[in-house]
Amino acid sequence: MGKRCYYEVLGVERGAAAEIIKGAYRKLAKEHHPDRNHGDTTAEIRFKEISEAYDILRDDQKRAAYDRFGHAAFQNGHGAGANGFGFDFASSFTDIFDDLFGEFTGGARRSRRQNRGQDIRYNLEITLEESFHGRQAQIRVPTAVACETCSGSGAQAGTQPEQCPTCSGIGKVRAQQGFFTIERTCPTCHGAGRFVRNPCKVCRGAGLTQKERTLAVDIPAGVEEGTRIRLAGEGQAGLNGGPTGDLYLFISVKAHPLFQRDGHDLYCRAPVSIVTAALGGAIEVPTVDGGRAKVNIPEGTQSGRQIRLRHKGMPVLRGGGMSGDLYVEVVVETPVRLSKKQKELLRAFESGCEPGCQPEAEGFLARLKEIWTGAAET
Repeated sequence: MGKRCYYEVLGVERGAAAEIIKGAYRKLAKEHHPDRNHGDTTAEIRFKEISEAYDILRDDQKRAAYDRFGHAAFQNGHGAGANGFGFDFASSFTDIFDDLFGEFTGGARRSRRQNRGQDIRYNLEITLEESFHGRQAQIRVPTAVACETCSGSGAQAGTQPEQCPTCSGIGKVRAQQGFFTIERTCPTCHGAGRFVRNPCKVCRGAGLTQKERTLAVDIPAGVEEGTRIRLAGEGQAGLNGGPTGDLYLFISVKAHPLFQRDGHDLYCRAPVSIVTAALGGAIEVPTVDGGRAKVNIPEGTQSGRQIRLRHKGMPVLRGGGMSGDLYVEVVVETPVRLSKKQKELLRAFESGCEPGCQPEAEGFLARLKEIWTGAAET
């Protein structure tokens, strides 16, 4: 029986883009991979057919020849074949091996990444004032560092790690399975390529010891809740001389008794006497930098009104001197513990109020009357 059309094998249309062809190949190759179909000869044959089709269609020259001459382009005796086209499965499989098996085995790249030291997370709580001004914090971080006794080698003094006899120092081993070769991380040295015969007594061959370090960290002005600061190379030391991990500082800001923060802006509530709210005046409010700010209260100010103080908020992180605003919410305070005379004055004031003196209350009563009148008519 003749070979199937390569486009049919991969399930793509003629003229399909290279990305579509590659995606179809990866999906089918994973589905029919022999490691997932142990003992299934049909899957092995199908896998070889898929790989052959992909090898032809991923190459522009081979694909052009196939589109013109079909399978004959790669058979001996045809002009296209004389130009060097043909399918060498072993060569093709080697070319696409990393693309496929990188997801199955991780390859050597994963082993190298494993030698990198772990990252460390440190939670630091600061006050709103410290967030405003910025500060330098001293933090104590327990971490793994290179063993001083063996200089991180893991071997006793006077000895050195030896080449792994299983992988000959490569860190990878190969196993033949049918028509292809699988490459995996060496199980003896775990990809390091060496092992310690006489381990250091201090670190027991690990090359790392636990130690608490004190670090000085600059907290920039304007940091917010959840800000993450990365300190490169301040994490745990890597195995076998691998690169050091990073330290990530996560900032949390304590709740403030007066100010609430929203981005770069601050909000606070300021009580105002009924006289000041009615006649107008001025009050002072504290600012987050430790100073004071004057707030002008317009005549007839209602409770809940917000007055904006420009540039009295939080600094913008790396904003070149920019800062947010402070919003002061006016809270008109109702007087309590009034004397008899004060009560009489208030009653006299209320009885002498003309229409429009209390617009919100009058408007509310008018709406109620409309509702009640409508309800009575229905």
